[in-house]
Amino acid sequence: MLLPEKAAFLPDHHTLLVADAHVGKAVSFRRWGVPVPRGTTGETLDRLTRLIDAMAATRLVFLGDFLHSRRAHAPSTLGALHRWRERHADLEVVLVRGNHDDRAGDPPATLGVRCADEPWPLGPLALCHHPRPVAGLYALAGHLHPCIGLSGRARDRLRLPCFWFGRDVGVMPAFGSFTGMHPVPVAEGDRVYAVADARVVAMPAA
Repeated sequence: MLLPEKAAFLPDHHTLLVADAHVGKAVSFRRWGVPVPRGTTGETLDRLTRLIDAMAATRLVFLGDFLHSRRAHAPSTLGALHRWRERHADLEVVLVRGNHDDRAGDPPATLGVRCADEPWPLGPLALCHHPRPVAGLYALAGHLHPCIGLSGRARDRLRLPCFWFGRDVGVMPAFGSFTGMHPVPVAEGDRVYAVADARVVAMPAA
């Protein structure tokens, strides 16, 4: 199930999947003196809570880049994470490590997050961060922050986050509230689903 909140749900496994949360990115930028919005961590965690409750998920898997950097270990960010974790104390949380996790380090053990290297198999899927094929399984990854560009008759242009499914690898949109987007090179046979407001929309075939 592809969700307009830029997440996916696996009903057979009661598992919610999100990629590229980048928790603590804003505080990381502010420590460098860059003026960026506040409240992005709280917004990201609130959206996670709504999804967990709505889908009755028993497991949450982050497809890499959970924490943005070591600066994300700031007391304010970790405090918000601990309060969120207490609210979901019975939830199994798994982090498939990505490139930002290598730099940020694993989350504190007190958050109860199981950390694993990619690929992490789940049924017919190989849950990864980097989008590359895995023998015998369909790889589902993040990392790219994919989007698709649309243009209208009045020469207006719009970029929308998207789910991008190739023959061997699928890529999920970035979940975090403070993340960028990058256009993806859609090939013939690929399936693309754009996130538009409160809907997931199948795009015409390439």
